Amino acid sequence: MKALPLPVGFRRACKRLGVESPRHVVTVRIAEQRAALFELTKQGSRCIAKLLKEFACSTSKFGIGQVAASNCTPLGLHRIAEKHGAGAEPGTVFKARKPIGHLRDGLPLESITTRILWLDGLDPGFNRGGDVDTFARYIYIHGFGDQASLGRPASHGCIHLADVDLVPLFDLLPVGTLVWIEKGGKAEELKS
Repeated sequence: MKALPLPVGFRRACKRLGVESPRHVVTVRIAEQRAALFELTKQGSRCIAKLLKEFACSTSKFGIGQVAASNCTPLGLHRIAEKHGAGAEPGTVFKARKPIGHLRDGLPLESITTRILWLDGLDPGFNRGGDVDTFARYIYIHGFGDQASLGRPASHGCIHLADVDLVPLFDLLPVGTLVWIEKGGKAEELKS
């Protein structure tokens, strides 16, 4: 599969919202069910994006959408607002962001597992505030017991990652890291 370039939409959203790009950015392309980690560096007035890793993910089986109770994956510019699960054994199951057991104990494969990166929308009226607020909708990047479902829509709005990808991502990225979620596909304008 072709490497994912840093989307132009991400850069435009940062400029429009006055958001400074941090060192790392995570992108999610729903059409491809792929996520990517980029490292950004400044070279003079230019910002250079280096693709560090790309991996399979799963987004909502209910499609794309911003509205509360839709179980859809929201689009746009987000940041990691909170991190939960540091040091937990992969397969640890969380409820209300607190560990309650492990998958090997017979807990459902649909459980939230391993680590949680809780997202906060940054675009007022689109993914922030009112009934479109990503944070209030509890949209996470998290582990999932049924890792065989990665690469196809399977969530209730969140973004699922394999433990092998999620744990190092969690350890690397601080709160405040930007996350860009887009439809992807041929209609998206892309730029390396």
